[in-house]
Amino acid sequence: MMKFTGFTDEAGRDLATQIRVTQELSWNHLSLRGIDGTNVHELSDSDFELAVEQIQSAGLQVAEFGSLIGSWAKPISSDFAITLGEIDRTIPRMQRLGTQIVRVMSYAQEPWGQEQYEQERFKRLREITARFTDAGLIVAHENCMNWGGFSAEHTLRLIDEVPNLKLIFDTGNPVFQLDRSKPQNDGSFPWQDAWDFYQAVKPHICHIHIKDCLNPLKEGEEPQYVYPGEGQGYVSEIMQDLEAIHYQGFVAIEPHVATVFHVADGQEPDWKKCYDSYLKYGKQLANL
Repeated sequence: MMKFTGFTDEAGRDLATQIRVTQELSWNHLSLRGIDGTNVHELSDSDFELAVEQIQSAGLQVAEFGSLIGSWAKPISSDFAITLGEIDRTIPRMQRLGTQIVRVMSYAQEPWGQEQYEQERFKRLREITARFTDAGLIVAHENCMNWGGFSAEHTLRLIDEVPNLKLIFDTGNPVFQLDRSKPQNDGSFPWQDAWDFYQAVKPHICHIHIKDCLNPLKEGEEPQYVYPGEGQGYVSEIMQDLEAIHYQGFVAIEPHVATVFHVADGQEPDWKKCYDSYLKYGKQLANL
């Protein structure tokens, strides 16, 4: 049976709140990304050990590390030493918590039509994946606003170029990205289709992220995030298909309904609204 988890930092900044919402959903796992606004691999050693104690005392496990490795915020021209430092901090922390999956990306998208430095991306991802694989861990690339998110074909190119790389498929990310593998119509690319993307990459998926949304008015704008099954992410259909193929991995919610972490508007979200919407999101997904 598939197992549920979620990026609990969307429900609350502090770990106690993240643990509480997981328990209220009767889930045994959480997806660890940020605690008090700091990514898990950037915490001090003492803060990380405190987090371990809290998680273990609650009887929970960590399904994945939502790392910043190769993230959409890092250009491919960024110093690779930054990435190597993140890897060096992440591996022992995953091992400490018994976590098998680390989420990575393929660095930020350069403006379309400009040099994308594909070979440098492949080179870096080979090194990233090799280091985690040597430690007995699974590297999973997410189809976010990174090079691999340009299209399903771009993601599959990563699979061809990077030995042992696996995939995280996010249902919502295709909805607000143009498909750079398709012909242009009147000078513009079509929006990606989440169902087609999922079908293309399905053999390589080891983990699922669930968010749902509606197409934005134009490229670069934030979409309207909605509850699972209410948008254009084919969430209901994908959940049904996962059941049909007897998927036994994790399904992680990443609602974005009350807050979107990659929008830096300097405003603190309404954390009660975040908590309540996260709870509602998890319950609604489980009932699809």
